[in-house]
Amino acid sequence: MLDGIEIIKSYLKNLGTNPGVYRMVGKDEKVLYIGKAKNLTNRVKSYTNLKNLSHRIAKMVTLTHTMEFVTTHTEVEALLLEANLIKRYKPHYNILLRDDKSFPYILIDTSHKSPQVKKHRGAKKPDGYYFGPFASASAVNASLNILQKAFSLRTCSDSIFNSRSRPCLLYQIKRCSAPCVGKISDQDYNALVGEARDFLSGKSATIKTRFTKKMERASDDKQYELAVVFRDRLKALAAIQSRQGTTDGRLGEADVISAFQSGGQTCIQVFFYRAGQNWGNKAYFPRHDKDQQIDEVLPAFISQFYDNKLPPKRILINSSIKQKTLLEQALTLKAERNVKITVPQRGSTLMLVQMAQKNARESLEQKVAETSSQAKLLNGVAELFDLEAPPARIEVYDNSHISGTSALGAMIVVGSDGFDKKSYRKFNIKSKDLTPGDDFGMMREVMTRRFKQQLREDPDRTAPTWPDLLLIDGGKGQLSAVVGVLEDLGLTDIPVVAIAKGPNRNAGREDFYIRGKSPFKLPPNDPVLYFLQRLRDESHRFVIGFHRSKRAKNMHKSLLDGLPGVGVVRKKALLLHFGSAKVVSGAATHDLRKVNGISNALATQIYDYFHP
Repeated sequence: MLDGIEIIKSYLKNLGTNPGVYRMVGKDEKVLYIGKAKNLTNRVKSYTNLKNLSHRIAKMVTLTHTMEFVTTHTEVEALLLEANLIKRYKPHYNILLRDDKSFPYILIDTSHKSPQVKKHRGAKKPDGYYFGPFASASAVNASLNILQKAFSLRTCSDSIFNSRSRPCLLYQIKRCSAPCVGKISDQDYNALVGEARDFLSGKSATIKTRFTKKMERASDDKQYELAVVFRDRLKALAAIQSRQGTTDGRLGEADVISAFQSGGQTCIQVFFYRAGQNWGNKAYFPRHDKDQQIDEVLPAFISQFYDNKLPPKRILINSSIKQKTLLEQALTLKAERNVKITVPQRGSTLMLVQMAQKNARESLEQKVAETSSQAKLLNGVAELFDLEAPPARIEVYDNSHISGTSALGAMIVVGSDGFDKKSYRKFNIKSKDLTPGDDFGMMREVMTRRFKQQLREDPDRTAPTWPDLLLIDGGKGQLSAVVGVLEDLGLTDIPVVAIAKGPNRNAGREDFYIRGKSPFKLPPNDPVLYFLQRLRDESHRFVIGFHRSKRAKNMHKSLLDGLPGVGVVRKKALLLHFGSAKVVSGAATHDLRKVNGISNALATQIYDYFHP
């Protein structure tokens, strides 16, 4: 610790009193902590006072090897920069928001004379009207589905719109008014667009009144089919309102953010309210130290949450927080308009934050229960495979190919919190010396590349990215291939288990292979067996999805490029016989055999390529 304090003191000589951001960096050049300061000298000097350091901060000081600084004009700018850098470097000692993706919007795209309604995520570049954010893509899809019923707006792309010569199925089922083929005039279609825009802007009562009058007028004029159209639209609007849940219209544009803490963990629920409507909610579980309270966790979450999002005019929270005024100033600077953070004390807004807090509590309880169940399963895995402790990181490997071509491998990762999808990896098999379909050779290449890189990055084996267990999809041969690679690299202490499919690929009849032991099965109802099957199935899902995306990408170049055993001459013969590459891709095996130069075996390979 004294070494760390001396290192920190060495920077005080040249530090000014400006506001700014500082980084504490360890020996491995990984950022330990990022903080902001109104006065850099005073803030950094506080780390040299042993009496005021908590155990967590003292450990961080001990690990500090260097420091880096960025000065800013104001403390507000420092706060915004701090949030951005924390998300970039993910320091171990900071409160960290995980799973921070951008949110989807509904866009009425006005770049075309017949505007399209669609889901949009990312920068707001297209011209049009944006409504959101929505908590998830499914929330947007559900709203779009009902908007189609209510307003019959087109969802097709401009290229499809321009190529239509007759109405599509959506017109037949009354989900689109078919402006592409003139079933509705431009004036009437734009009126529908205006009604949809008004509804999404919160003028739902006006729209419903207008539809009701039109329905009654059509009924009085005995235009019953038209009356039914407006009746169905009213039903759709009622459905979307009941799903979204209307609120006090005075709420306007606001996010409701409530935190609940238990057992050293925190769940934060964010509800999005726009135009008096609830557009969904999402739970977050920020990473933080167990002794950090809500008043410290919540402001850190808010600053990182809005780093890549435009904050609304109002943010309602369920707890008082540190430096609320500074955070308001930072968000106001970012939004270029006034942003207020309030803790409601009464009325409908208090009910909203209480509802969000209840959701946060239930989400945290569910996560704790799932974590407890996961811990029991990992304990069962450790007992089954004679591991020294429950594995904190299991890596599962699987390979895929089509008749020996387009070979690739994949790795998934699972730990105490479930699947760690950010750590998944894909491997394009690069070796030219492999016999097509050589699963053992593919596995050797994947393992060699994975662990050679790991040794280069962390030769001392101190990083948490080293696995406690390798689970291999395959049997005795795959196990031997993996063990051989690990022995060559001097990694003989990593446990390896191969899981082979049962007879006729029956789930529950799998054989397990471990070094130095006879193969064995588990009882069909064993929870650990179900857990291991789930891991194996997730690796299958990931590798197959990778395979499909790779094939789709290749097919955009040319459907016939990369066909096994098909060169220029045979490709020409196929095109002459079938007329197009698309017809070749759909041809049956017996039809392929009729082409000059295509043998029975090659016909099968071509068919398998297009029908994995």
